[in-house]
Amino acid sequence: MTVHSAVIMPRSLDNRIAFVAKLCAYHALSQQPGANEAKRALKAYGLDLIKGEIRDNMKAGVLEPAMSKIKSLKAATEAAISILRIDDMIKLTPAQQQGQDPHDELH
Repeated sequence: MTVHSAVIMPRSLDNRIAFVAKLCAYHALSQQPGANEAKRALKAYGLDLIKGEIRDNMKAGVLEPAMSKIKSLKAATEAAISILRIDDMIKLTPAQQQGQDPHDELH
């Protein structure tokens, strides 16, 4: 790593952190009760990673389709249900007879 890149990388990281912090502030302003129309429009702002700036994603034509979110939620729900079913199956054991050591099979 050269001295030049060692100086540039932290500056670049600082810039990115500043952009994300500013974007979080925009989104927080848009969700405040009683926010005017201009502040509510801030919820559509996002990062332009090519130009390195914050922009209105609606005006830029960058939309996150609801269908992909719905499909992701359905897939996550199905995965959670499967895990719970497997957990229930593992807990189900044959009825043990009284007085019998369940660990006898291991010896």
